[in-house]
Amino acid sequence: MTFRPLARRDGLAVEELDGELLIYDLDTDKAHCLNGEAAEVWKLCDGSRSVGDISSAVDPEAPREFAEDVVLHALTELSKRKLLVGELPEGVTGVSRRDLFRKLAVVGAVGLAIPVVKSIVAPTAAQAATCLPPGAGCSASAQCCSGVCSGVFCL
Repeated sequence: MTFRPLARRDGLAVEELDGELLIYDLDTDKAHCLNGEAAEVWKLCDGSRSVGDISSAVDPEAPREFAEDVVLHALTELSKRKLLVGELPEGVTGVSRRDLFRKLAVVGAVGLAIPVVKSIVAPTAAQAATCLPPGAGCSASAQCCSGVCSGVFCL
C-alpha cells in the first residue's frame, strides 16, 4: 500500500503571509508557521498523492531521492504538530535537517529549500488579559494579577 498523506483541515485557521503559511490550531491554541517549502507540501497533502507524487510536484527538476527526503522531513514535522490526519505509517520517517543540509551540499539541489515548521503556544483570551502587578493602584480585585485589591493597591 502506498502512503498518501492527508492534511488536516478541521479546527484550523489558515492564513498565507509573505510566502509562508500561518496555521492556528483552534483545538490546542498552538500557532504554526510553515515556510514556503513546508507550506507547499502541506497543501499537496490531499490524500490522493503519494510521497513520490508530492516530491515531483514540489520540484520536478530536483534529484528524486533528495526531493523525497525533503517531503518526508516536512511530513514528519507536520505529523509531530498534528497537522496531518492520522499518524505516519510505521517505517515512514524523515531525515534530520542536518542530514538534509549535508545532502543539499553534495547533490547541489538548488531549487529546493529545507522545510521548516515553527510552533508556539498562543495564550487563551483569559491568559492574554492584562492585569496590575502588586503595589499598583486599583479599585477592584479583578484588576490585580493576584486577584486581591486592598481598595487602594494590588496585594
